[in-house]
Parts: sequence; structure tokens; C-alpha cells
Amino acid sequence: MNESTRRNESFRGSKGQISVQIWSNPRLRHLVVIAHGYGEHIGRYEHVAEALGARGATVWGPDHLGHGRSDGERALVRNFEGVVDDLHHVISMARATHRDLPVVLIGHSMGGMIAARYAQRYTGLAGLVLSGPAVGHLRGIEELLDAPQIPNVPIDPAVLSRDAAVGDAYANDPLVYHGPFKRPTLEAMTAVLAAIAAGPAFGALPTLWLHGSDDRLVPMESARQGLARLRGTDFTARIYDGARHEVFNETNRTEVLLDVAGFIDRVTA
Repeated sequence: MNESTRRNESFRGSKGQISVQIWSNPRLRHLVVIAHGYGEHIGRYEHVAEALGARGATVWGPDHLGHGRSDGERALVRNFEGVVDDLHHVISMARATHRDLPVVLIGHSMGGMIAARYAQRYTGLAGLVLSGPAVGHLRGIEELLDAPQIPNVPIDPAVLSRDAAVGDAYANDPLVYHGPFKRPTLEAMTAVLAAIAAGPAFGALPTLWLHGSDDRLVPMESARQGLARLRGTDFTARIYDGARHEVFNETNRTEVLLDVAGFIDRVTA
């Protein structure tokens, strides 16, 4: 995406300043907004933005509250509805800059949970992409909350991808949170998962579900169970054999990005 330019903006969000990264594109056809996962930051999606930019996207993505360059205690979120509000502000910013262009929302892991809730609360998306989304019955969260003390065990980089270089980069990234889960964050996740389970289905919103069959952070069957009720009339699933949690960083990432680009082309045509 040689013609693109990258810049940062910020705004006052639900609980502090939210940093937004924007990959602009003079050959603009549509807008893509990315909601990143737990503990990470939007900068890890540079290659996704470049791949989609080559197909005509301008890509926007916030660092969620408590993540990356945004304000807040690291990896602490007490209410995900506020994070959904922040995401809506980013989408509104993108639409104000590029009026009348279709918007596709991509959410990975915790970002998939946020994106699913966004699709329940707000209309107007052309499409929704959920990558390893944290939806459904997530037993791991329950087990952590049932413990008298949250164990001091960070996410193992080896579960992210079969590409060892991905885990090494993650482990050495100063913007990635490498500490244990925080109880208020887990409680907030439980609350928003309950809201998603009780909320409306996606209806006619075109939705693409991506998942690795060897995802050990968000088990595929948990997401399948959650999406069985949420899925609407235009729903596509792509399960990648042997892939782990971060399908955008997997050894078959080219295949994954082509699947996403093809979906975006279809729903924004």
C-alpha cells in the first residue's frame, strides 16, 4: 500500500483519551474499522491494514481503553459498554471524514466481543468480520473468577500462532500487556457476554466468522455456540485447520486476508 499514509488522532472517550490509528488511501472505496483483542494494540494490525488498503480500504482502529497508547490502567476495563461507545465514536469519525462510504467492522477475540455488541446496539454497517470472537460460554473466564486469587499467569505467546516469530514479537512488544488478568475486567467481560446472549441477533447484517481449529484461548466450539443464536440470514464461517488464536498472524495469513478481502468486496460492491 505504497500510496497510503498513516497518522494518529485521539479523542476524549468514555474514561480518558483514546488513541486512533488511521491508514488512509487515495484510492478509497470503503472504510474498515478494526477492534483489536485483549492486552494488545492496533499497531499489530499494520499488515492487515496494508492488505486491505491494497484493495481500496481506508482502515481506522482505536487502542481500546487501558490498551496501547490510550489512557487507563493497563488491561483494566470495568464496563465494556463504554468501550463500545468509544468504538462508535471512531466509526462516526471515519464516516464524517469519508461520507457515504460503506463501513465494515472487524473484531478479533475481545475485539470480536466488542464488535458483536456494537452490531447489536448500532445499525449501518455493511458487514461484520469476527475473528476468534470471545462470545458464547467461555469456561476459562468462569474458572479464573472462581479462583480466590487470579493466578499471575500471562497469555502464553505460543498459543497465538504456529509462526514462532509472532510469539517472539508479541513477547517483546512494549505496548502489549504481559501481566495477569484483572478481576474487574473479567467481571466486565461476563456482564457484556450476558448482554450479548440476551440481545438481538444480527438479522440481515452480512457476517464472516473466522476461527482456527486449534484455538486454545477462545475454543472454536464456544464461539460456535454463541454465534448459533446471533447469526443472521447472511452468515459465512471459515474454519482454518490447525490454526491457533490469531488467524491474521497465522502461517496461512495470506489465505485468511484474501477471504476477508473477498467478503468486503462482496458486501461493499
